[in-house]
Amino acid sequence: MRKNRIMISHKVTAAIVTAIWLFTSSMVYAERLKDIASIAGVRTNHLVGYGLVVGLDGTGDKASQAPFTAQSFQSMLKQFGVTIPEGVNLDPKNVAAVAVHADLPPFAKPGQNIDVTVSSIGNSQSLRGGSLLITPLKGVNGKIYALAQGNLVVGGFGAAGNDGSRIQVNVPSVGRIPNGAIIERPAPSGFNAGDSLIFNLHNADFTTARNVAEQINELLGPEIAVPLDGTSIKIAAPINSSQRVSYMSMLENLDIELGQEAAKVIINSRTGTIVVGQHVKVSPVAVTHGSLTVTITERPEVNQPNALGGGETVVVPRTEIQVNQENNRMFKFSPGATLDEIVRAVNQVGAAPGDLMAILEALKQAGALKAELVVI
Repeated sequence: MRKNRIMISHKVTAAIVTAIWLFTSSMVYAERLKDIASIAGVRTNHLVGYGLVVGLDGTGDKASQAPFTAQSFQSMLKQFGVTIPEGVNLDPKNVAAVAVHADLPPFAKPGQNIDVTVSSIGNSQSLRGGSLLITPLKGVNGKIYALAQGNLVVGGFGAAGNDGSRIQVNVPSVGRIPNGAIIERPAPSGFNAGDSLIFNLHNADFTTARNVAEQINELLGPEIAVPLDGTSIKIAAPINSSQRVSYMSMLENLDIELGQEAAKVIINSRTGTIVVGQHVKVSPVAVTHGSLTVTITERPEVNQPNALGGGETVVVPRTEIQVNQENNRMFKFSPGATLDEIVRAVNQVGAAPGDLMAILEALKQAGALKAELVVI
């Protein structure tokens, strides 16, 4: 006997799906200014460079597929007075062309070290055991800000057999050099320029921007801080550098009352995660939710002819189909239903996250869901 069952139900049996509900009260939240905002112009700068990794165990680039590696290697040799005769094709299997990138932190000074990441850009199979030759790291303005060099630390490795079998753990074509670059030029910063600074909120909010300005003005005096928009707050600052450092240290530790977020419902259709914000409301509306189960059963029967009839024994297929409909009660949202009431009403009908997504979308289409519906 063979059974095929097609089930459309609110019970999730094949996977674990989680619905996350955020219950928050009307209490006021306060965060340090340094945790919710950053100073304009004080940021990390990206650096990138092109270089060569040498000392590989035959896992470098192949000249036939990555000719730029041999060209770069030949140019490097010329700088040291080594001339390659004409007609000689270089194929250094222990050399790989790489891209080197790093992040230059704010206020970094010449002589300090930063970490660098080295990535193969040719067909090198592994950078394990290699050493990066001196490589200038440039900013977007084309100026050199650091010089990188050193031995690579590669977390991945791989092995291959003559029959084509291969095993690989992690990615051996990318490595890092801790403290592998020396800073040669400080990044430009506007921290010490002018007589004011600007705080930029990580999340734009007019209420939070107003609270930041009011909190600073209450501490230091009127019109010291002026909100420019929902993100930026302009603050008067001392001209002297040492005074400015102490001044900003005091301000960034102020506790700021955060503005309450807009009403949102976040749905992740891939994981089944649903997040409902604090201020979500529902207008008067009635919702019904039902489940349908279709069961298909194959029961083949053997048809045996009469002994004197001269017929043949055959197998006759027989299919049984059953349809079960679960009758769930209709529930009704009262005017201005709160988050607690929404969750309680949905739980009464036992809706799974997949069904709940459909309910929320229908509520939004009907204009009953007073919140922004965001599907990610």
